[in-house]
Amino acid sequence: MSRVSLASRTFVLILILSACSSDQTATEVSDETLLLAGERSDWITHGRTYAEDRFSPLTEINDQTVSRLGLAWSFVLDTRRGLEATPLVVNSTMYFTGVFSVVYAVDARNGELLWKWDPEARAASWRSCCDAVNRGVAFYQGKVYVGTFDGRLAALDAATGEPVWQVQTTDATKPYTITGAPRVVKGKVIIGNGGAEFGVRGYVSAYDAEKGELVWRFYTVPGDPAEGFESPAIESAAETWNGEWWKLGGGGTVWDSMAFDQELDLLYIGTGNGSPWNQQVRSPGGGDNLYLCSILALRPDTGELVWHYQVNPGDTWDYTATQPIILSQLQIDGRERKVLMQAPKNGFFYVLDRETGDLISAENIIPVTWASGIDIETGRPIETPGARYLDEPFSVYPGPEGAHNWQPMSYHPETGLVYIPVQQRGLSYSHDEDFQPRAKGSNSGIKGGTPEGPPPDPPGFLLAWDPVHQTERWRAPHSYWSNGGTLASAGNLVFQGNSEGYFVAYRADSGEKLWQSEIGVGIIAAPITYQLDGRQYVSVLAGWGGIGGFVSEAPDSQGVTGRLLTYALDASEPIPAPVPRSYPPLTAIPIDAQPETIEAGAKLYGSNCAWCHGPQASSRGAITDL
Repeated sequence: MSRVSLASRTFVLILILSACSSDQTATEVSDETLLLAGERSDWITHGRTYAEDRFSPLTEINDQTVSRLGLAWSFVLDTRRGLEATPLVVNSTMYFTGVFSVVYAVDARNGELLWKWDPEARAASWRSCCDAVNRGVAFYQGKVYVGTFDGRLAALDAATGEPVWQVQTTDATKPYTITGAPRVVKGKVIIGNGGAEFGVRGYVSAYDAEKGELVWRFYTVPGDPAEGFESPAIESAAETWNGEWWKLGGGGTVWDSMAFDQELDLLYIGTGNGSPWNQQVRSPGGGDNLYLCSILALRPDTGELVWHYQVNPGDTWDYTATQPIILSQLQIDGRERKVLMQAPKNGFFYVLDRETGDLISAENIIPVTWASGIDIETGRPIETPGARYLDEPFSVYPGPEGAHNWQPMSYHPETGLVYIPVQQRGLSYSHDEDFQPRAKGSNSGIKGGTPEGPPPDPPGFLLAWDPVHQTERWRAPHSYWSNGGTLASAGNLVFQGNSEGYFVAYRADSGEKLWQSEIGVGIIAAPITYQLDGRQYVSVLAGWGGIGGFVSEAPDSQGVTGRLLTYALDASEPIPAPVPRSYPPLTAIPIDAQPETIEAGAKLYGSNCAWCHGPQASSRGAITDL
């Protein structure tokens, strides 16, 4: 995919080989280095390469040797919350994040802590829809970049962890958060934000990697027309909205996925749901509501919109398109196509022409109720009558958690399969006639209920999907719907952690389970693999939480402390013993309140606290049990 000259490639490879023989922190990660990330044996950007395919060519750990895998080293974090980060390994140093955007640097050979930086962002915890998570960092020219939970972008010295610069990327008076990993493209740090559930307007920004100055910003939904529009693209988008949407925020936040095609010079981003979810409240009278739930192709130098594809026009179900994007080249109908692949929340797997944004194919990966299919000619979904719950409740599959959420999927070019963490969970949607916007708290505009019929079985599974023929090849079932991201390798392996606390290796072509390690705490993050001193390692963060760790039926981690685990062949270190959270004995509190007061308090708790702390004030370990 690169147009870098042979001489430039040779020069960069000499630098890489020289750096790999040194113990010093790498500072040579430049634009050219990132373009050639796939030729390295470490892991220097979020999805391993700009294509975000999470495929490694390393083969020491393979389907014949994986049974010899053992723990080489571990690092225990001081947290009992969800860990979602993808670590980076640059030469001999590993960089990763914990909750509230705390950044760690450890020796990739043994896990020894080199430095730790705490942005002290806990005061923003009230803004969290889905745990105080962070999905990782970016590395460029001797700096580590992280988006903090309270909306800052920080550049840290890679050798010391000391801040070089920090900038507030959001309005600190509004309920924005950052949980996604930044990317560095052509000397610019690209970062989005979250908070659509709380009522914000989404955008993505590019900052100069050296100075921290804002280079460009692309708003994903229009603001108040009376204040003018930031670009022709946003002016056109305003024609697809109704009412006074800007007073409710609009949504469309760019809180996770990005990918970059250096040949086409296009940066791809996914946008999120509307704010509020319910379109009847957000945009009375309908409309496509651009650019909600869309894939956007932008010029990385300017932020100019080149094309868009809207996954869910007029979204009213929280069907974000922020799920991971993978770039590849596929043989389709006898010719090679440059494609973009995504499995967003709505239950369909999309293959797009990444030059034009045209839809090539789309098929559902789980049974869905909101649509009967996707019209290939128009690219629009064929919606089921009544699915928009305009007049009466409607049981929707998938629900707001999605058939696939933020957990990264991977693509194996040798098997031709995409490995997707799939979940099956629904919701009965109905219009909330009494909705009033809240300054602090979720603003969905719906009343949620239990969907009709028995729950799907299995609730979650690892799916091997053929993107050319849009068919399932194999699946590995899980006992709970929320599980970890995936890693594919040339050793004919796929790695995934699960909610039951196991880290598992499967045969990539058949799905046969070949190896597993019991961790003692649920895994939602995606693993990585790297080679150092001629030895291959596989690492994963284990820490139960995220949205799947909040709900009442979640596996109970008992608040076990999170840990980073790194495996290698013939290693035999013990797995860190889980240390469950202990609670003091309960003390009975005399109650003399009237029944109506108790009922009113129960409603307040249910609408403000139960989402995190459990319907009976009993959480599942990710959040403090009250």
